[in-house]
Amino acid sequence: MRAVRAPSGAVARRETLDIGGLRRTFTVVRPDPLRANAPVVLVFHGAYQNATTFRLATRGAFDRVADTSGAIVAYLNSHRGHWNDARVETSFAARTADVDDIAFTTAAVDHLVQRHAADPTRVHAVGFSNGGYLVFRLLHEIPDRLAGAAVISAAQPAAGNFAPHTSRLHPLPTLIIHGTGDRVVPYAGGRVSLGGRHSGGQCVSARDTAEYYARRNGMNVGATTGRAAPVRRAYSTGSRHTPVEYTEYRQHPHPPVVLYTVHGGGHAVPTPGWTLGSFLGQDRRSLDSAGVIEDFFGLARR
Repeated sequence: MRAVRAPSGAVARRETLDIGGLRRTFTVVRPDPLRANAPVVLVFHGAYQNATTFRLATRGAFDRVADTSGAIVAYLNSHRGHWNDARVETSFAARTADVDDIAFTTAAVDHLVQRHAADPTRVHAVGFSNGGYLVFRLLHEIPDRLAGAAVISAAQPAAGNFAPHTSRLHPLPTLIIHGTGDRVVPYAGGRVSLGGRHSGGQCVSARDTAEYYARRNGMNVGATTGRAAPVRRAYSTGSRHTPVEYTEYRQHPHPPVVLYTVHGGGHAVPTPGWTLGSFLGQDRRSLDSAGVIEDFFGLARR
C-alpha cells in the first residue's frame, strides 16, 4: 500500500507510550507550525485495522483536519488489531487480556498536552466500528476528559451486552454516522457479526442509540428529522449519490446529539471519491465524514 503523506501544512510522526508494561503506539498528525492550545482529535480505527490502514482507507481525510483547523489529530493503535471496547460479547485478544485502553487514551491525552501543548479542554474522540464501541466506553468512563464524541458504524450495545467498568454522567455533544446498508452493525439493531464469523452481541438501532445519548444529555424533546441541510461538506442527493438524512436532538442548555443516516451506506467511513462494493456494503460517497465531524466539533481556527 502507498503511504499517506500529511498535508503540506502538517507533519506526521509515530510516538510511543508504555502502559502497564505494554508498548502502545500512535501516529500524530499536527499543523506546522504548531500553535499553543491546539484542539485534539483522537481517532480510533476499526477491527483488523491500525493507524496506517485507517488513514489509507479514508484517503487522509482526517489528516486534513490538522491543516484546515489547526487541530492535533492522533491515530491510536489498538492491541493486536482490536480494542477492549464497550461490549461483553467479544473474544478479541484486547478483551481476553483485559488491555487497558482507557489508561492508554488518558495517557495519550496527557502526552499530547505535555509534549505538543494541546488544549486539555478541547479533546474530541472519533471511532469507527470497533473503535466506535470504544468511544461508547469513553463516554461513560472518562467523559470529563472529552469535549465531544463522534461514532461511525457502531450502535449502542443492548443492555445485557454493555460493559463499561463505571458510568459517569457528563453530557457531551455526540455525533453518529450510520448506513442503512451496514451488514456488520445493523442499522435497525440486532446481532453484530462480521460475515457470521465473529459476534459482537446484540445492539440497539442507530435511532435508539441517538435517543439514548439525547436522554443521557438530559433532553426530553423529540427529534427534528429531514434531509441533510446544504452545508459545505455534504453532497447533494441524486441518482449517483445516496440521500443523507439528518436527525437532530437539541434542547438548550443540553449538548446536542446528531444522527446522519446514510441511506444505502455500508460499514465504512463515508469519504468523497471512495466506494466500497464488498460484503461490507456500499459507500456511495454521500458524505464527507471528516468534514462533518470537524464542523460539529467547532474546530474552525480561532
